[in-house]
Amino acid sequence: MTEPQSHQPASKPRLGRDAVVASICGLVVAFMVGASYAAVPFYNWFCRVTGFNGTTMVAAGAPASGPIGRKISVRFDANVAPGLPWKFVPEQSEIEVRIGEVVTVFYTVTNQSARTTYAQAAYNVAPLTVGAYFQKINCFCFTDQTLAPGEKREMPVVFYVDPKLAADSENDGLNSITLSYTFYPQRDPAPKPVAATETGVRKGNL
Repeated sequence: MTEPQSHQPASKPRLGRDAVVASICGLVVAFMVGASYAAVPFYNWFCRVTGFNGTTMVAAGAPASGPIGRKISVRFDANVAPGLPWKFVPEQSEIEVRIGEVVTVFYTVTNQSARTTYAQAAYNVAPLTVGAYFQKINCFCFTDQTLAPGEKREMPVVFYVDPKLAADSENDGLNSITLSYTFYPQRDPAPKPVAATETGVRKGNL
């Protein structure tokens, strides 16, 4: 009578397959995390290029065609996200401008805390479809802002409404645009390590 053959468990091949599966899962997770971080700057870039979601455009200078006779009201809105101890207001709540006219307005921001704080502004215009026609030449939203304790600062915005708006039949009845900013707190920058001087190193070695 033939004795049954004993079968050894294929532990090594199974461990190999488990390692491959774990590696693939790790790569997928890493890709998803990387994609989530990349999605934000890509979305911001897309909005700036197309004016999507009310994102204003960036212009190098005044329009070549110059201002036209049609006028439009521009309203200014200012907001501060929770956790940021800043007072943020427009110096004028509304002005009337000619389409194509370069205009400078100011916002005032005050750090109401006893410590240095950091923030960056997000922005959009309403109606959302007007973003492609609202051209900003200079704006404080392009860079991070740092305010010392109690510091008050005027922040300019230089803009114009593109004359191409007048050729868009969908905006024939448009008589007002709202430019809105919201400041969001940013993390404090990490302190730079103090490098040891040559003198200090030599004294320590004596």
